[in-house]
Amino acid sequence: MAGTLYVVATPIGNLGDLSPRAAQILTGVAAIAAEDTRHTAALLRHLGAGAEMVSVHAHASARAFERVLHLLEAGRDVALVTDAGTPAVSDPGATLVALARARGATVVTVPGPSAVPAALAVSGLPADRYVFLGFLPRKGGERRRLLDVVRLSEWTVVLFEAPTRAAALLADLAEVCGGDRPAAVARELTKVFEETRSGTLAELAGYYAEAPARGEFTIVVAGTGRPPPVERGPDPAERARALLAAGFSRKDVADQVARETGVSRNTAYRLVTDL
Repeated sequence: MAGTLYVVATPIGNLGDLSPRAAQILTGVAAIAAEDTRHTAALLRHLGAGAEMVSVHAHASARAFERVLHLLEAGRDVALVTDAGTPAVSDPGATLVALARARGATVVTVPGPSAVPAALAVSGLPADRYVFLGFLPRKGGERRRLLDVVRLSEWTVVLFEAPTRAAALLADLAEVCGGDRPAAVARELTKVFEETRSGTLAELAGYYAEAPARGEFTIVVAGTGRPPPVERGPDPAERARALLAAGFSRKDVADQVARETGVSRNTAYRLVTDL
C-alpha cells in the first residue's frame, strides 16, 4: 500500500492541546476514520479541514473498514481519530489498525493527549507501573472478575467510567478492595471544570453518591504493593494416591493428574508408577 494510516491523538477537552503536527495531518489527509463523525466534525470545523469522514465505530460494518483500506490501497493517506484522546486505547480503532497492517499499510502514530497518563500524573499515586482496565462491564461475572483484578493488583489501576455510573463503581471498588484503599478521581480533565479529588475509596464513593457530577471519570486506584498470591493446584502425588485408592488404573490416574495439575503426562505416569 502506498497510503499511510495516521493514528492521531485528539484533545480530551481543551482544543489547545491539539499538537501542530496533528493539525497538519488532519488538514492534509484524504479521509478521516472517526469513531463518531458528528463529534469529529466539530474539531474539523475548528481546523478548517474538509476531508471525507468514514464512520468506524464499535459496530461498524465490514464495508466501512473496506472503504478505508481501499483509500490506502489507492495511495491516499487516512487519519484515524477517536472522540477524544489516543485512538485504539479504549475504542474500536485497534481493529482498523490491525486490518491495515495485515494489508501491508504503513501505520504511523501522531501522539498526544490521553486521559490515562493525565489522570495518573495528578493522582499522587505511583505511576511507574500501572494496569489499565478501561470501562468495566456494567454487571455480571466479568465485572466481578475485573473488580477482583483491581483488588489483587500489585500496581496502580486506572479505569474509565461514565458519570451516571461512577458512584456505583466506586462503591463496588470500596466493597471489594476495602474502603481504606487510596484512590483518586479525575474528572473533566483539561476542561473548565476540571477536578481531581483524592482520598480513600469509601470517601470518594460517599462524596460522589451525594454530589453526582458530569463529565467522563478516570478513576485511579492504588495497588497493594505486593505480588498477588499464587493459586496452587492440587498436589500431584496426593491426587494420584486418592485416584489409585478409588480403583482407577494407572493410565487413567496419570491422564487425570496431568489434566488437573498441569504436569506433563510422562511426569504423571512416572509419579503413579513410583507410588
